[in-house]
Amino acid sequence: MQPYPRSFSHIGLSVPDVEQAVKFYTEVFGWYTIMEPSPVYNDDTPVGQMCRDVFGNDWESMKIAHLSTGDRIGVELFEFGHNEQPENNFEYWKTGIFHYCIQDPDIEGIVEKIKAHGGKQRMPIREYYPGEKPYKMVYVEDPFGNVFEIYTHSYELTYSKGAY
Repeated sequence: MQPYPRSFSHIGLSVPDVEQAVKFYTEVFGWYTIMEPSPVYNDDTPVGQMCRDVFGNDWESMKIAHLSTGDRIGVELFEFGHNEQPENNFEYWKTGIFHYCIQDPDIEGIVEKIKAHGGKQRMPIREYYPGEKPYKMVYVEDPFGNVFEIYTHSYELTYSKGAY
């Protein structure tokens, strides 16, 4: 039996200040707050046990908030004690997730909004098929060091042409 395509549910981001991250993502992208920032403790409650299964025994507490995008993708924001900012927050050559992507047809406007809210533009806005299709992209960074990409069009439209 051939596997069927599963849906993407959510992504988890570690941030140094969960309240500020909720503010950034709701004000910049209009995402919905599903659960306000809440403390979670390494205790014997069901959520405490679940987190211990994931993070191990060496954490005391954290804060977590749940957001949702316009297309119902969840975004979990985690604030752990002893948060460390990596020296290089873009180690793309290492195995693992190195970015996620948000779609906005007004790429110039959203980049300015990201910068106005403390984020960074990491490169110039580029066109995928100059003079042919209006598909653009750019890498940016939230105020907490999480690198992500902005597309003007859907993933399927952007790559449906085939090879570059």
